Amino acid sequence: MPMNSENFVQRSVLCASPSGLHRMAYTEWGERDNPRVLICVHGLSRNGRDFDALARALAGDYRVVCPDIVGRGLSDWLRDPAGYTVEQYVDDMMVLIARLDVDGVHWLGTSLGGLIGMVLASLPGSPVTRLLLNDVGPVITAEAVRRIADYLGRAPKFASVADAENYIRAVSAPFGALSDAQWRALTESSIRPAAGGGLEMRYDPAIATTFRSATADGKIDMWPIYDRVRCPTLLLRGARSDLLTVQTAQAMAARGPRPQVIEVPEVGHAPMFLDAAQIDIVRGFFPGA
Repeated sequence: MPMNSENFVQRSVLCASPSGLHRMAYTEWGERDNPRVLICVHGLSRNGRDFDALARALAGDYRVVCPDIVGRGLSDWLRDPAGYTVEQYVDDMMVLIARLDVDGVHWLGTSLGGLIGMVLASLPGSPVTRLLLNDVGPVITAEAVRRIADYLGRAPKFASVADAENYIRAVSAPFGALSDAQWRALTESSIRPAAGGGLEMRYDPAIATTFRSATADGKIDMWPIYDRVRCPTLLLRGARSDLLTVQTAQAMAARGPRPQVIEVPEVGHAPMFLDAAQIDIVRGFFPGA
């Protein structure tokens, strides 16, 4: 099916984990034969539809691919939740890149998506040739870990889309001043019918258990991995972010890939690329976009 900047195709790719096979869903925008590929990867409890506005804007220049990390969105849930690790996500993304049949990709990762990109970009022979880290670095503060763990494990049920939107507006308030239409779009792509009636979030609640285990000492420290990244890198920081501190961003600018750092005003964790100014930052970093 031909594609252009106004539509996308929903696809999936078969991946493997120690507990069996699972399908990872992804949306694909732009022309399939475009050799310039941009992979956009979402945060911990979000999904690939977060990038609809950005993908629509860039699809004339890029083949934009937005996966749902396993356990989120339209992707399968793992049989063993212990498999919800960055290592598994990196394996899945390499399967996706093989499916796309390209030697190199540009990568935009928000939060968890940035950590996956960081690990992949740090590997010898990595297919990641250009990396945008959106409000994430090799150190995540204990405060942010506690905030994320608190809402991640609630797994709420909702009686209506309006109730779900109120919840998402509350837990995602750091996204900034979004329009009513933008909040509704983020809500509709984040919920699904629940067994027994009502609505629920479109992610496996078991990811909360794995997240708590991975952050049991209160923080994440990936400096050795970050220092091995050598491709051109841009770091975005929400000016009000509690996940990526000013001190960490400054340290990142001085080591590893030595990225340029851009602060996005009036936003916490994390910029969502829903307005022209944020999209223009992406255009400025990825050639031809």
